Amino acid sequence: MKVVEVFHSIQGESTHAGLPCVFVRLSGCNLRCSYCDTQYAYDEGERMSLDEILVRVQRYDCPLVEITGGEPLLQEQTPQLTSQLAHKGYTVLVETNGTVDISGLDKRAIRIMDIKCPGSGCSDKTLWSNVELLRKTDEVKMVLCDERDYLWARGIIEKFNLLERTTVLLSPVHGRLEPAQLAAWILRDRLNVRLQLQLHKYIWNPETRGV
Repeated sequence: MKVVEVFHSIQGESTHAGLPCVFVRLSGCNLRCSYCDTQYAYDEGERMSLDEILVRVQRYDCPLVEITGGEPLLQEQTPQLTSQLAHKGYTVLVETNGTVDISGLDKRAIRIMDIKCPGSGCSDKTLWSNVELLRKTDEVKMVLCDERDYLWARGIIEKFNLLERTTVLLSPVHGRLEPAQLAAWILRDRLNVRLQLQLHKYIWNPETRGV
């Protein structure tokens, strides 16, 4: 597999935010979102075997692992890596941009599907059949640039009945949409979603890698 980095940090997103987590960032992405903060994951990386990755993860003695990217499902061995981690007793999060079929992932994995809003420039790429595969244990994340994105996201939540299917998290683009403004829209509409901030960007400098 082509791996950009394996590191130990505080989980900054999802319902696991605040917990220590080992991140396995895989190389490659099929999208070019306008606000992307991991452009280095497009091409960087070194070849590692599954065993080498598992050894790196085990060094940190941490029960929570996230496989991320880029888009991790572009690499054909990602389902196998997910299964091996789950078999060893890890809680495994897989963050995907929702454009690749998630059905091949181990049932023990928590799928975090990042549905792209219009402000990303990639909202037309979503594989909507993935929504039908989501479970209560999975999560949907939508990153918002502005109120247009918020209204679009609200429409998607209603169209696919997402609040009945799974946990929904709305996140403002860091430095572009004020969290207080997003909070106001959520409260105005009585929308039962979780407002999510990228916690790691408040703990460390937003440009810092490996956190």
